[in-house]
Amino acid sequence: MSTSNHTPSDLESVRERLTVVTQETRFALLQDILGHPSGLVTLKELDYVNPSKSRTTIRQHLQQLVDVGIVEEVLLPEDRRQNDLPYKFYGLSESGRQFLDEHKLLRAQDTLREIYDNVEKPDEIKRYETALRPER
Repeated sequence: MSTSNHTPSDLESVRERLTVVTQETRFALLQDILGHPSGLVTLKELDYVNPSKSRTTIRQHLQQLVDVGIVEEVLLPEDRRQNDLPYKFYGLSESGRQFLDEHKLLRAQDTLREIYDNVEKPDEIKRYETALRPER
């Protein structure tokens, strides 16, 4: 008799999500999102802090995190957008945060923030980092 409340399909879903989030590039992207001061990061910022990855690669891995519900794309409302600043951001979804917490993958968030804060950034990236973000 099983004491688990999970069905085989639930366990398969958990396994799939763990496989997605623990892959090296995607895990690095999650760490960057967790380390960002606002928790909402732009593709340009992710591109900057992951110089060994192409923007296309980053976009593909982000999409996989979105597809399994760990990350969500958040848009700044049109009436709050500014021409030269970003309006599309990526952050943990509520279910993604819960999932990472359940699997003990959020424990280093304070350290990740510190690391992110200490990354030397050019003015353009600083502008993106401090750009207006959507409310969540």
